[in-house]
Order: sequence, then structure tokens, then C-alpha cells
Amino acid sequence: MRRRDVSVAIVGSGFSGIGLAIRLKQAGFTDLTIFEKAEDLGGVWRDNTYPGAACDAPSHLYSYSFEPKHDWSRRFAEQPEILAYLRHCAAKYKINPHIRFGTEIVEARYSLGQWSVRTGDGDQHRFHMLVAACGQLSNPARPPISGLDTFPGPAFHSAEWDHDLDFTGRHVAVIGNGASAIQFVPIIAPKTASLTVFQLEAHWISRKPDRVYPAWRKRLNQRIPILQKLSRLGVFVWFEALLNPALIRSRRWRPILSPHLRALCHAALRQVKDRSLRERLTPDYEVGCKRILTSSDYYTALQLPHVHLETSPVAEVTIDALLTSDGRSHRADTIILATGFRSQDFFAPMRVVGQHGLDLETVWKDGARAYLGMTVPNFPNFFLMYGPNTNVGSGSIVHMLESQITYITQAAELLTTIPAALDLREDTLETFDAEVQHRLADTVWNTGGCDSWYLDTEHRNTNNWPGSMTEYRRRTRHFDPDDYTIIPIS
Repeated sequence: MRRRDVSVAIVGSGFSGIGLAIRLKQAGFTDLTIFEKAEDLGGVWRDNTYPGAACDAPSHLYSYSFEPKHDWSRRFAEQPEILAYLRHCAAKYKINPHIRFGTEIVEARYSLGQWSVRTGDGDQHRFHMLVAACGQLSNPARPPISGLDTFPGPAFHSAEWDHDLDFTGRHVAVIGNGASAIQFVPIIAPKTASLTVFQLEAHWISRKPDRVYPAWRKRLNQRIPILQKLSRLGVFVWFEALLNPALIRSRRWRPILSPHLRALCHAALRQVKDRSLRERLTPDYEVGCKRILTSSDYYTALQLPHVHLETSPVAEVTIDALLTSDGRSHRADTIILATGFRSQDFFAPMRVVGQHGLDLETVWKDGARAYLGMTVPNFPNFFLMYGPNTNVGSGSIVHMLESQITYITQAAELLTTIPAALDLREDTLETFDAEVQHRLADTVWNTGGCDSWYLDTEHRNTNNWPGSMTEYRRRTRHFDPDDYTIIPIS
């Protein structure tokens, strides 16, 4: 049978887009285009360049299984090394010629078996398949605080770091205390005249078991590749057998494992000598309800004499201070927003229009839903990566992405054999979504007593996968055409 040429558009060049392009190219697809709005690849690892930016998953697991890196400099790689790894992968597998840098897709519209994508400069391109590889953490969230937009001093989001700014002698206000803040606060704090961290909510934090890999270890990894594979396997088992059950298997495992996780976090908290400060840093929700953060120096930084932790909400920003809801004024000439990302914007700001003029944003007005986090009825040949309910509370998203890559590649291969479009059946999504939400209801994310970025405004968990990484790999291993309506294309 003659192989039908299938063209694929990929929006985004982070781990999702680069990995998919590599696998598609290895499967024989040549008509690939990656649209990247920036001038470089890398996604969040290109954008997040704040001091101390690093991954909280060990490097040997937070990397492609098909492209192991034997010479990671440390257990938890920092941003420059991760970005260099992605650039290496794109260069090695000759993906760069397929990337259109500086090109933002503003709209994608389906018609008669093809997707027409429109760029910001008005160009139109047509493809058989469209993949949104935009991720969940690509659009910075900014709080609607009065006066913030007119603040005269430096004010920026942590994902848009001002590297020309010298913090020496400055009075810095950090709004937010999540995964980004606990990495950069210890680095900039010693330079400042004063630093105030406006804590939105206390987080459970454990010590980060980081270490630099010695040269002999790197040489061994290169000469005996199985050692690196064993390291990857060991990290995988740690997440799958110990951490994930404490989060997702509530009734059976949480009473057993949760106290151990809490003990790890309390051990880290004992670094804080001041009882009042320690109490303000202690969460009032169950451990694991939000992602457990890792740091070995954040608590130390908060105990510096010129560093202050503020728990009252910011009510207003003036020309030289932040006013909290209790009426107090906190001097500031610099503001850093460590306020995270709009995690439900799975494809924003692109507009996606499927069959019958259906707008995906409208379809998802009551919450994002996608089969296996990847595909939606009435949007034929359209797939998402790192879409709804594919985030892991504990583990490596790269492992999940590789599962999605396998599934999407199989869908593309099917399209090479038939002139058709693949439209997910409504009942397939309904059954899957009901199962996911039912299972999530018993996880720590839904029962642990906290609000998190996993939940939308209706407290529906649109982000997390309710099972293990192993289960997701099993369920995405084979593309089943019976889950779809096959629409013939003349």
C-alpha cells in the first residue's frame, strides 16, 4: 500500500514539541513544522532564567529515555544545562530546520480534513495534523493588585527576569513563595538591603537531596551505560512505589506513607529556630495536597536579619511601598512576582476552532477535558501534549510526554494509510472523564484541604493524572481506532 504523505504542525518547542518531532522524523515523517513564538527553543527552560532555576525531578529521569546524558553535572540539573540538553537533542536529530522561530500561531481552524493555521503576521499554512505542545506552565500569572502597573521601580515576573538589575542595597518585595521563589530568594537575599517575602500560602518543603556528580561518575556512566539506566530506574521506582501511592491511593496508602512525608518536611522546618516564624511557615493542609517543594537553603535565607516573611495579603502598591490588608506599609523599590502560571491555559493565546465552528475555549468553559489528556471530540486530527489531567504530583513529566509521543505518532502513522480524519467519539471522552474525576475525588489533591493550581475556579481538578506513570504508559501504548470516528476525506 502506498504511504500517504501527512503534514504535521507542532506549536511549541519545549520538551513536548522537540521530543515529538524527533520521534515523528524517526518514523519517516518529513513534512514537519514547529511554530515557536520566541527566537530560541526550550519552552519553560528558555524563559525561566532566574537565579537558581533548576528542576525538582532528578536529571536522569527528567530527560528523554532515547537520548540519555551521561555527564549531568548534578543530580538536579539547573536551567542552563537543561536548555543546553534540549538544544543538543534538536541539533543531533536535525530538528532545527523544521522550526519557524519568531512565529506565533494566533488561530487554527479545521475544515475538510485539514487544519489551517494563521500566524501573527497573517500568513496561512495548512496541515493534516495539529499538535498543541504549549504546556501548562507557559503563561505567567499576574495578580490584579491596585497600583502594580504604575509602580515606578523595577517590577517583573520571575519568568521574565531582569538580568541587568543589581540587587545590591535594594529593598525588594517578592510576591509569592512557590517553586520559583524558594530557588531565587536564597541567592538574591544576601545582596539586598531588605527583602520581604509576601507568602500567599505556606508550603510543605523537604530538603533537596542534590549533589554534584564527580568526574569519575560521569566517566563510569559513559563507559558502562547500564549504570545510568539503573539510576533512572531507581528514581522512577522511588516516585512510583513510595511517593505516588501517598498522593493517589488515599484510603490504603495515605495513612501509612503520609506521616513519613510529613516527618521529612518537619525535619526541614526544624532549621527555623524562631517559633513564631516556624508556625507561619507550617501549612494547615495535608502534605501532598500541593506539590511538595524541595530546598535546602530557603529557610536559612528567611532567617537573615534583613529578611521578613509577611503573611497578610498585599492590598495596594504605592510608589515606594506595598500596603497589606492590615494597614501596614512595607518599603520596596523593586517587586518580583513569583505568582506562577495560568495553568489551565493549555493552548493560549492560540484560538482553536474545530468542526461546526466550535471554539475549544467555549467547549471548555466548564472545565478542560480531553481523552488521555490529548484529544477532544469535534476537533479531528488535533492533539495536545501536557494537556488536561496529565500532570504528575510526583514524578517526571518527561516520562508522561514520551507516552503521549508514542500515541500521537501511532495516530499519524494511521493517517498515512487512509485518506481520513480521526475524530474522538463523545462517549469515549465521557467515560474517560467520569473515571478520572471519580478517581481524583479520593486523592490528596481533592481531599487534602487546600486550593492549588491543580484546581480550576469550580474546584474541578483539570491538571493532574489520578494514577501512576506506569498506568499512563500502559494506556497510551497502543492507539485504538475504535475510540474514534473515522471521517473519509476525498
